[in-house]
Amino acid sequence: MSVGSPAGHGVTARLPAISWSIVPAGFVVLAAPAFFVALIPWLGWTLLAAGMIAAVLVERFAPAPSRPTVRAGSRRETAWVVSRPPSIVRDLSLIAIGMLIVSAIPLKAELDNLAILRFALALGGAVAVPYLISRFVYRDRAIGFPWRGGGRWTWFQWTWLVAVLVLGWLILPFYFITSGVYLNWPVVDTPDLIARLFVGVGAVGIWDELFFICTVFVLLLRHLHPVTANLLQAVVFVSFLWELGYQAWGPLLTIPFALLQGYIFLVTRSLAYVVTVHLLFDAVVFAVLVHAHNPGLFDGFFLV
Repeated sequence: MSVGSPAGHGVTARLPAISWSIVPAGFVVLAAPAFFVALIPWLGWTLLAAGMIAAVLVERFAPAPSRPTVRAGSRRETAWVVSRPPSIVRDLSLIAIGMLIVSAIPLKAELDNLAILRFALALGGAVAVPYLISRFVYRDRAIGFPWRGGGRWTWFQWTWLVAVLVLGWLILPFYFITSGVYLNWPVVDTPDLIARLFVGVGAVGIWDELFFICTVFVLLLRHLHPVTANLLQAVVFVSFLWELGYQAWGPLLTIPFALLQGYIFLVTRSLAYVVTVHLLFDAVVFAVLVHAHNPGLFDGFFLV
């Protein structure tokens, strides 16, 4: 797998499928279901502390995996490899800080002004604070947001965008309505509430990619095999979505979605593309929620 750095240096990373780094990373990642599924804050704090202690021990005593080799002059540009040697302690601390900030607020979907402000501050802080610490405190530029990534989209990428809309149209109404999970979102029966829901669903969708992919996944990739890193980021991704409202049998949808988003980012190196995929999916989510709360509004459009 070839990736590159913000400075324009190509890097060929070959990390083992299994390494000691998975131990501290696993503890830190398991804090997500503790915070967002079990709703047991002290358990989440304990797992984060265990993860950071394990990270210190791994960095101090475990044999380091072979590091990437640098090739100067590559035109490929992404965010997860930098000139400074990766530190499992620094990188997991950034993930832990982000999760602590998110866990400070309830994630129940609400549309009043106070709830919107609360979400904006917490979710925005969970992305901004780790980024600023990485850049200005650790000075390793471990986090970045490669908007254009690998260049122009291929015909397959365009086809996948259409497929996302079709799959969403086929699956999401059945999921939300038959399971009753649409009730986890507030009733939207006025133009003002519908507009707030539209903005909220889209904003959270963009944030998902900024945090789970460009922060959590990217930091894990610096220490773990891509498959392992993708599985772990999916745990954090799906746990957040659970508290947000994707419950009942929602993980059967959100787990594949999280894994696919990680894989797509690996292949395309494009934040713009994964955000586009997510927003198309969320556009269907928005329409289904409005339909579920106002059954006559989209009569004939959805199958349920």
